[in-house]
Amino acid sequence: MQYTEITVRYGELSTKGKNRREFIGRLNGNVTKTLREFPDLKIYPKRDRMHIALNGTDSDAVMAKLGQVFGIQNFSPSITIPKDVELLKQTALAMMREHLPAAKTFKINTRRSDHNFEYDTNQLNLLLGDYIYDQLPELKAQMKYPDVTLRVEVRRDGIYLSSQTIKGAGGLPVGTAGKAMLMLSGGIDSPVAGYLAMKRGVAIEMVHFFSPPYTSERALAKAKALTAKLAPYVGTISFIEVPFTEIQEEVKRSVPEGYLMTVQRRFMLRLAAALAEQRSALAIFNGESVGQVASQTLESMVAINDVTTLPVIRPVATMDKNEIIKIAEEIDTFDLSILPFEDCCTIFAPPRPKTKPRLDKARYYEAQLDGATLMARALAGIKITEIHSHDDFLQTDQDQIQSIL
Repeated sequence: MQYTEITVRYGELSTKGKNRREFIGRLNGNVTKTLREFPDLKIYPKRDRMHIALNGTDSDAVMAKLGQVFGIQNFSPSITIPKDVELLKQTALAMMREHLPAAKTFKINTRRSDHNFEYDTNQLNLLLGDYIYDQLPELKAQMKYPDVTLRVEVRRDGIYLSSQTIKGAGGLPVGTAGKAMLMLSGGIDSPVAGYLAMKRGVAIEMVHFFSPPYTSERALAKAKALTAKLAPYVGTISFIEVPFTEIQEEVKRSVPEGYLMTVQRRFMLRLAAALAEQRSALAIFNGESVGQVASQTLESMVAINDVTTLPVIRPVATMDKNEIIKIAEEIDTFDLSILPFEDCCTIFAPPRPKTKPRLDKARYYEAQLDGATLMARALAGIKITEIHSHDDFLQTDQDQIQSIL
């Protein structure tokens, strides 16, 4: 069936009161960026819902993208017809036939914004319900929890019919809760943290620490590929590559083995905070899960968080690994995350890191380094890439990826 429009229904936007217009505007911008590869679409954001005119564009391709945009409760592909009752009956019947034999029960749900139309909502419900039952006696009318609900909207410009309601991503439009920096490693946890941040309306920029020659170009490409997996939820994401080799070498040269990880993470957080200030971000997100590794004990978090007053938010902090993996599989980042390309968090990792580092010692060992100069050189060497959902950074590694999976 050739659909003419997709009707989008908002999620939590319905509770936002005076901010509703801002939220709808942000959602409109995110949808526009996500669907930019379909030039014939026309998007009309309204107060109670959004209408996307397809103008011949394949509805399945559009809906595949639309399902990843946060702020959408659900959406329905619809057909537009002139305001002719006989044509309405025939179109409704054709739509219901498509659901056979799986569907056993149905319901008609009519809305009428054009109050000059000859039938009111109750009359249309009865008219269409009786007609469909007469033509398809195997279908039974059922008001609660029917297998199929046929939605009919009578507007001034025509009648819109839909018989599918597809669940959206939910949450809030990305950007409505401000901007934050996400410390992105190449592992499983940080992409999940980024996904959860965006679901609550936070626009994220990726901060990835890169340490050549100890980390490879493939490790960098892997981090960019993970970013591309998250990009559909907002359209584009800025990827900030921070050179970290010099800092790691200096830390390894000057700091006792047990505190290598703690001091290294303090520098990472300092750099993320400096970037947040430069780029007007309000918080830092990361993928730490309490007790998962030595640097993620509460004592370690205290010793590392000491370097900034910005909020450091950990969306997966209380999840166990299986819960995190489940989300990673759902958002299609897991297979990328397990590729064995070492990131800077795994190189120079001491065999026996302190699980309960003392704050005073962490401060002391870090003070022995020329931190200001090291940070200034790292910040001067950053590279920023705008990453889109269709970007492919690991195309040359497909054979290796398949052999691993």
